Amino acid sequence: MKRGTAIILSNTMIAEDTYEMILKTEVTDDADCGQFVQVQVPGYYLRRPISIHRILPDHQLSLIYKVVGDGTRVMSEMAEGEALDLFGPLGHGFPVLEEDVVLIGGGVGVPPLAETAARYRSKGRNVTAVLGFNNTAAVFGTEEFRELGCNVIVATMDGSLGIHGTVIDAIKEAGIHPGTVLACGPLPMLRAVAENYNGYLSLEARMACGIGACMGCVVKTPDGGSLRVCKDGPVFRTGEVVL
Repeated sequence: MKRGTAIILSNTMIAEDTYEMILKTEVTDDADCGQFVQVQVPGYYLRRPISIHRILPDHQLSLIYKVVGDGTRVMSEMAEGEALDLFGPLGHGFPVLEEDVVLIGGGVGVPPLAETAARYRSKGRNVTAVLGFNNTAAVFGTEEFRELGCNVIVATMDGSLGIHGTVIDAIKEAGIHPGTVLACGPLPMLRAVAENYNGYLSLEARMACGIGACMGCVVKTPDGGSLRVCKDGPVFRTGEVVL
């Protein structure tokens, strides 16, 4: 992991309250799919953990984030040429297996699946991406997955685009029978995924340090133990932690 200054190359709204920031940073040297970085937003003490969306050529890193509070709002107002203090890459990401997979993403859980899809496609594996959003205004990334060669299925809760309902509804309606799934999204979605399929889940959690020292992101295991989302995860096998 590295800590250093990242230069903003672009910061663009791509959906409702959702932005893509592309940075120039040496963090890309060690980054892998499913990991995250800790971003120091100017004027705020605690860093914001943000999943890695894509690892691009020439030391460029893409982050996709949603404006959910004052810190991310300040981040959304930053411009090309400004600098951010970046720490990472952190955590254990998604495994790249020798098999076809189904990727399941919900809302801002979609971004880390893009680099994951790219890794699987580079190995010649078939990838189905099932992406769930609240409504059409919130949808992003579908064309990117298609350009990577994925079979893309979209679900919206209000039925304004794609299949009406949840990602589980979409999988069943599309007649997909997943072997291994790789999923990231809100906790209710991850619970539903874990109840129906086997694979790997990327958890979202509030965290301060990002390296396992503060114990602020602890989750329980079925045997009564505990694991840290930032250091032991954020990716866990289905059934490894209590959701």
